[in-house]
Amino acid sequence: MKQLNAEIVAVGTELLLGQIANTNAQWISQQLALYGVNVLFHSVVGDNLTRVHAEFEHAAKRSDIVIVTGGLGPTDDDLTREAYQLLSGTPIIEHKPSMDKISSYFDRQNGTMTPNNKKQARVFEGATILENKVGMAPGMIITKNNTIWIFLPGVPKEMKQLFSDGVLPYIKNKTQDTTTIESTMLRFIGIGESQLEHEIKDIIAAQSNPTIAPLAQTEGVAIRLTAKAETMKQAKQLIADTQIKIEDKAGAYLYGIDDETIEQKVFQLLLEQRKTVAAAESLTGGLFTDRLIGVEGASAICPGGIVCYDTKVKEDLLHVPSHITRDIGVISAECAESLALNVRSVLGSSLGISFTGVAGPDKVEGYSVGTVYIGIVDGKGTKRIKKFIFNGDRQTIRKKAVWKGYQLLFNLLK
Repeated sequence: MKQLNAEIVAVGTELLLGQIANTNAQWISQQLALYGVNVLFHSVVGDNLTRVHAEFEHAAKRSDIVIVTGGLGPTDDDLTREAYQLLSGTPIIEHKPSMDKISSYFDRQNGTMTPNNKKQARVFEGATILENKVGMAPGMIITKNNTIWIFLPGVPKEMKQLFSDGVLPYIKNKTQDTTTIESTMLRFIGIGESQLEHEIKDIIAAQSNPTIAPLAQTEGVAIRLTAKAETMKQAKQLIADTQIKIEDKAGAYLYGIDDETIEQKVFQLLLEQRKTVAAAESLTGGLFTDRLIGVEGASAICPGGIVCYDTKVKEDLLHVPSHITRDIGVISAECAESLALNVRSVLGSSLGISFTGVAGPDKVEGYSVGTVYIGIVDGKGTKRIKKFIFNGDRQTIRKKAVWKGYQLLFNLLK
């Protein structure tokens, strides 16, 4: 297999200002690693012609492949094409299929296309054009002085489509790699990254093919299994065999495969058990219910939810006794239990779940910011009332509470 060295240049002042994260470079590096392409440099440069040109000069001297993301849009500060033309002298021409696509879009929208939108259809003469099936600006691949230049939009969903459909097959051909690569993500809840790694340390120590990569996520922990084989069937079998070993060690925490979410898993379990759930949400303000009803078919397992932020709503609509709200407090196990019990009764569900706590910025009833009570009750008298202390700002605490609620519900149903 031919060895190629690559670098990734991200163009965009918004990246330098920290307004968005450069997740494109991370994702591209992960994909290239699967094909044995070494990524030696990551760089970010603002929307300035002189600086972009200078960065391209550096890249041309040291890499076999230069992948550029961003700067292909319609505005005056989108200067990637101009910087490469300054470097290479390559003419820029209008790509008629892309221009037709842009014109057609505005026709369908009954809108007026401004002249600057034509800029997105401009490509380098002699380049291989990659069709953008998600957005407007196409991708391009062109070789100059033995350096392969790949130009992609900065919008992640557009970049990923172009990279997957056009760039990876091109690179695979260049490296003369005849193997098939398959990857699967195992998703876990209720266990930390270090604990999960400890549970499967013997499997990790013995890994060769597939490779095992534990990954900390915003929510939960994931393990990526990547296998290489002569055929897709062989690669998938290698992954399946390793997955079985991991499930033997940590299967109690496994909730999803690949893109499966915790709310999809809870939906599936509720459906299988012919149960429904309703939520009383004070602290979370409807976030739990919003995620659940985002799953197609959720009406079969969720009759609704009640946002009970104000104490009067807790008392009048969900019948929380006044001796709890006034004498014990709304930030309490007793309030969480009453909310879960009564929302189940009011909405006629099999299960009731509740969230009450302090998201900040100030203490409530003497409780510090991050104090959260979550309650779950069912019709058989089973109840789980838990207290948690979450760190973070207001929105982070609310999101963590929802995630923990799904964990408790998943564990109960499983």
